[in-house]
Amino acid sequence: MRSTLKDFKKKALSDPEVAEEYRNLAPAYELRRQLIKIRKDAGLTQEQIAEILQTKKSNISRLENVNSTISPKLSTIEEYAKAAGYRMQIRFIPQSQ
Repeated sequence: MRSTLKDFKKKALSDPEVAEEYRNLAPAYELRRQLIKIRKDAGLTQEQIAEILQTKKSNISRLENVNSTISPKLSTIEEYAKAAGYRMQIRFIPQSQ
């Protein structure tokens, strides 16, 4: 029986160091996932949103890429959201959750 991605993730997260790094990276992954979702929900391609923002498609691709080493400025995220027809809302949650 082949192990699944779910099995692999469960095993990996049983290592406390891996679990900690996973928690640390979660907000960046979630941000990228949401950026892609709002762009697609708006019916826009990366090329189209780049045109609206007067930038290059490669910049949009890098912004949406979960492996990107860049940390976008808040104003960039706000402009992206506005271009897709959204406004941004920031929430803070206690670390204990």
